[in-house]
Amino acid sequence: MYLTPEVKKNIFKEYGKSEFDTGSIEGQIALFTFRIRHLTEHVKLNKKDATTERSLVGLVGKRRKLLDYLKRKDIERYREIIKKLNIRK
Repeated sequence: MYLTPEVKKNIFKEYGKSEFDTGSIEGQIALFTFRIRHLTEHVKLNKKDATTERSLVGLVGKRRKLLDYLKRKDIERYREIIKKLNIRK
């Protein structure tokens, strides 16, 4: 499995306030980005896997909503997370 509890803790420790703060916007965006990158590689190798492609589109939409929320609330945090995660926008 690609997303172990240790990987999640590391993501939340690096991008969130702490490894136990799973509700922070930055941590959730980082987790979605990790999952999106993994699923993107999977879809590149398995072009006919429509279910995974649909899940990927859903994740991108969820991340977009969180990014839009963060942009409305605190533009500096938004710019920082975009730069840290290397997300185009």
